Amino acid sequence: MKRSALVSILAAALLSVGLAAEAPEASAAVACTAADADVYTPPTTVPATPGTVLVCRPVTLSQVPGNISMSAWKVLYSSTDNQGRPVAVSGTLAVPTAPWTGTGPRPVVAFHPGTLGLGPQCAFSKQLAGAYQDEYEGDNIAALLKAGYAVAATDGPGYLDGQTHRYVAGTDAGHALLDIARAAPAVPGSGLSRQARIGLWGYSEGGAASLWAAQLAAGYAPELTVVGDASGGIPGDLKQVAAGLDGGAFSGFLADAAIGIQAAHPALPFDSLLNDQGKEAVRTAKSVCLAGTVTALAGKSIKDFTTAGLTLDQLYQQRGTDGRTWGQVLDAQKLGVNLGTYRIAFPVLQYRGALDEVIPTATEDAVRTAYCAADVRTGWKVYPGDHLLTDNQAVGDVVSWLGDRFAGRAAQSDC
Repeated sequence: MKRSALVSILAAALLSVGLAAEAPEASAAVACTAADADVYTPPTTVPATPGTVLVCRPVTLSQVPGNISMSAWKVLYSSTDNQGRPVAVSGTLAVPTAPWTGTGPRPVVAFHPGTLGLGPQCAFSKQLAGAYQDEYEGDNIAALLKAGYAVAATDGPGYLDGQTHRYVAGTDAGHALLDIARAAPAVPGSGLSRQARIGLWGYSEGGAASLWAAQLAAGYAPELTVVGDASGGIPGDLKQVAAGLDGGAFSGFLADAAIGIQAAHPALPFDSLLNDQGKEAVRTAKSVCLAGTVTALAGKSIKDFTTAGLTLDQLYQQRGTDGRTWGQVLDAQKLGVNLGTYRIAFPVLQYRGALDEVIPTATEDAVRTAYCAADVRTGWKVYPGDHLLTDNQAVGDVVSWLGDRFAGRAAQSDC
């Protein structure tokens, strides 16, 4: 979907309420001949080695504008969930056909899309291929490809048949993003090297995912040469975000978050707390994408969906079968906490919109403050747009910033 068209839909909803070049490594013994359905079918077993390509198939990315000559594949690959268990995740790999003329092997940008919704048709890989249209980041992918970079775009965990997307579940999302970077060189015909420099990028839901990937990279994927992360519109504190969403125009995102967090942490109480209206809201959220989520659930509050009329603070006190409360699980998703344990050795660019009406600017600013306090080299930029428009306004700057990281240039700190 063109960004301007998506803006119109949302508006209507609101009115209603330097290395030497080297040869690429050999690909793994997998043939990219899978049927499309195979990419979204949960495998019986998943290899314990994250980043293993399970199946793949060539694809035409009709929703990436600019008539860019590329080779592209849908990919099903292995990752790891927040409990250390192997899981399969779907995604897309795109590589420009024009030869890479920079130093070293062609760089790879691991990309996590922003919020798309929980319906199975919402998966970024399906939307880029034109199967359904509610996405708004085809321009981001195009800009990276035009710059000569390969793009490894994860759908995020939970878009396979019969699953629920683990929306804003930090560790799960960070692992999925790092693991598609691991998987990319193993796709036959990609021509990519395991020694390639890696950039991370995401906005909104994707911004949280890419920043989680940045925090987890040294411990989880130390073999990857990550040289920088660009994260925008970051929902750094889910409790603070929830307080702003509850009962408001974008309360559908709060419903998605509750569903996604519980999918990632199934010990938390959920179904037992819901009244009939809540159960219907869950069915709706799991069947629609971004615009449908905003339209159907605008103005709703958590109190409307629970048998006891729970407030957010009361929900946070509900304890799961593993002994943890909703509040404790949400606190564990908070970004910028205990940064000294993560050893982030590369620069980070953070950005937001001055008119962001979805993510409280206070939590976005707090993440930046935490990174600066931890001596992480942090760039910072504020754009004049609202939440959605800022994603587009930042594209040129982000691609340029990543290009400087790939070229080995020093990054400016705005701390």
